Amino acid sequence: MTQFLLKVAVSALIVAAASELARRQAWFGALIASLPLMSVLAMIWLWRDGAEPAQIAAFANGVFWLVLPSQLLFLVMPAMLRNGFGFWLSLGAGCAATVLGYGIALLAVRAWSAH
Repeated sequence: MTQFLLKVAVSALIVAAASELARRQAWFGALIASLPLMSVLAMIWLWRDGAEPAQIAAFANGVFWLVLPSQLLFLVMPAMLRNGFGFWLSLGAGCAATVLGYGIALLAVRAWSAH
């Protein structure tokens, strides 16, 4: 339980730091948020918990393929906000676009893997 709480605390501190920095300087907060810190932490936690190298490699490979469609959030949301849509609608549409992108990416990876 202590190890889990440590993981939560470290992860939460990084997210909180990024949001605080973004309030002061948007680009610096964006830089921190764009770093693959959560993925790196997850790989460190996997390794620390005794995961096999193949499992960590599979995780990293999966993150690579799923980062691509996640970029839809960062295209759709700002475009909608700039065009006068509300925050929650813009966020929801960006998240929906990302989920759709994930679905398409997973189908593409499955189709590619079948060959």
